[in-house]
Amino acid sequence: MNDLCAEIGYKSINHYGEQLCGDHVDIVEPSSDSTVIVLSDGLGSGVKASILSTLTSKIISTMLAEGLSLEDCVKTIADTLPVCAVRGVAYSTFTIVHLRNNQTAELIQYDNPHVIMLRNDSNYNYDKTESNIGGKKIFRSVIKLQEGDTFIAMSDGCPHAGIGTAFNFGWKREEIIEFMEALVQGGYTAKTLATMLVDECNKLYGNKPGDDATACVVKIRRRVPMNMLFGPPANRDDANRMMALFFAKEGKHIVCGGTTASIAAKYLNKPLRPSLSFESSNIPPTAELDGVDLVTEGVITVSRVLEYAKDYLAENKYHEHWSFKKDGAAMISRLLFEEATDISFYVGRAINPAHQNPDLPINFNIKMNLVEELSACLKKMGKRIKVSYF
Repeated sequence: MNDLCAEIGYKSINHYGEQLCGDHVDIVEPSSDSTVIVLSDGLGSGVKASILSTLTSKIISTMLAEGLSLEDCVKTIADTLPVCAVRGVAYSTFTIVHLRNNQTAELIQYDNPHVIMLRNDSNYNYDKTESNIGGKKIFRSVIKLQEGDTFIAMSDGCPHAGIGTAFNFGWKREEIIEFMEALVQGGYTAKTLATMLVDECNKLYGNKPGDDATACVVKIRRRVPMNMLFGPPANRDDANRMMALFFAKEGKHIVCGGTTASIAAKYLNKPLRPSLSFESSNIPPTAELDGVDLVTEGVITVSRVLEYAKDYLAENKYHEHWSFKKDGAAMISRLLFEEATDISFYVGRAINPAHQNPDLPINFNIKMNLVEELSACLKKMGKRIKVSYF
């Protein structure tokens, strides 16, 4: 068992004037050592394409996850989906990335732009085996994974970007590779890389995409543990046990909340040094404590982190807000979204008297809900989450 993991991120833009995207990405984990990612591109655009791509990706990912053969998947798709009266075909194109134990990746590609693979920040030409299944030309590849390997799967809306405007024949594959080679050196997350690629496609379309465009990025990286302490324990006698468990864990340590930070400082027998400068007008200042990587205020700061997390999973339009700022919420976001792969939350159930003011929109339940919602968002980002209550 290695300590590698897969970071997966994707983004889509719709054909101009359409409310639904004709591309679909589906991710399933049939076991702890297997992940199946399917990017499907439905014929045309709009509602029909959306239905075709969603059904195709769902059928393939579910059947492959259950151990059925690709031949069975393709036959099921052909037998299940309705035939297009105009084009006379019944399915959408697809790209499959099947990760096994984060040691090998099997690529199965049908009629989508071929997956771009970057290794050591440069294009890597992997071997492909061509086969014919039900009259469909399928390309297969099996690749032994290394840390830093990055796979970029696309629908044809990406290389078609700019046709008739920025380029005569669209955005060439070589140009997309060059664009991504420059970005991957910046250490961006898979989600951010996918966002940057699709945003560039949107620009080339003049912000009026002539086709649905989707990019799905899979980035192989080492596991990085992170620990976050939020709130004092309900029983004061549990403080030392909570702190002992928190500081015994491997990885960086984040402490959220003034009272929580004071308890941590007492446990470590170190002085707590609050900052008097506001990096952001609506986020309370941070503090410093030897032995802790980051000390922030509690509910207000974590609420902003949750807001960033929800956006990260959607449009990712707040990326510039948290990727460069130095306030507590931005720094927590960078640690949790970009750096961490395994996150342990240590949550105290103590009721803060200051939060019981009826004029304040903060109560005990909000703090618990923050942790639950943030944990759910981080799981969707592919993080391993463990929550311990005290």
